[in-house]
Amino acid sequence: MKNACTLALALTISWTAEAQQKAELVAEIIDQVAFPETIAPGNYSGITFVGGDEYAVVSDKSRADGFFIFHLEIDSLTGQIIGATANEFRSADRPTRDQEGIAFVPKDTTIFISGETDNRIMEYRYDNGERTTRELIMPDSLRNSAPNYGYEALTYSERTGKMWTMSESTLPIDGTPASPSYKVANRLRLLCFDDSLRLSEWHPYRMDEPEVKSSSADIYAIGVSALTALDDGRLLVLEREFFVPNLKVGAFVNCKLYVVDPDELYATELHKTLLVEFKTKFSGVKSNLANFEGMTLGPRMADGRRLLVLISDSQNQYKNKMKDWLMTIAIEGL
Repeated sequence: MKNACTLALALTISWTAEAQQKAELVAEIIDQVAFPETIAPGNYSGITFVGGDEYAVVSDKSRADGFFIFHLEIDSLTGQIIGATANEFRSADRPTRDQEGIAFVPKDTTIFISGETDNRIMEYRYDNGERTTRELIMPDSLRNSAPNYGYEALTYSERTGKMWTMSESTLPIDGTPASPSYKVANRLRLLCFDDSLRLSEWHPYRMDEPEVKSSSADIYAIGVSALTALDDGRLLVLEREFFVPNLKVGAFVNCKLYVVDPDELYATELHKTLLVEFKTKFSGVKSNLANFEGMTLGPRMADGRRLLVLISDSQNQYKNKMKDWLMTIAIEGL
């Protein structure tokens, strides 16, 4: 009887471990597209899926604090975005605060938006854009960051009840604001807030080495521009390096999408697994240069794969050289 009980216990433990094993993810990049006739030039920096064909989008240079409503038509067979419109801005009737990240909370029908001007992450009513009185309770020691390198990425999982954010660059040490140079920008902190809006956990995150030196650029940005929380507790992390030389030709944006699991314990920092990498360029004749700054899980395709929807910041279609690109990535295993 003792041996039978031991065997049953072992089988139960084995089954439980197997059931909790998280699936390997496989990604396929779908072509990026732009819709200049129906999407006004903007500085779109964050996107969150609301449901159906509806998405909420923020711009870091919008006329006021608030968010846009986008409608995206996506082919369920190919995963391609085949239509996009944006004809509404829901304003909080307050000054813009460099809105960067956005996350929809279905249970409350509210939106949270991160702003780099004040490094606060505030709640808004989805139906009219008005601010509520709630915001993430950020410890004073984590409020400061280098200028324009604050809390850009923001995501929420309804399944886990957790909201995650990460500074685009490093956070201050001993009260001294950090420099945006790579030597400090590669050491970041991933912050998690529970349903009480309080900080519940944090994890160190190390970015990859840059491809170029920022000193050789006319425009240069490097950091984590977006996060997406998955239902199994893992996250997708978008590392982005944006390089524009003085002559502009040869500009590129290199994007690396990593999978991290905060449930896995490591001594010094989060382990990360590369899911997909892609580069967009400006050659002088033809350009697909896209500074992707926002991403969100969208609908499923007919074959069961889940779509990740990305949006780029064109800097208001900078000198007619950039477009407001949208793109999808089909992910198997979610």
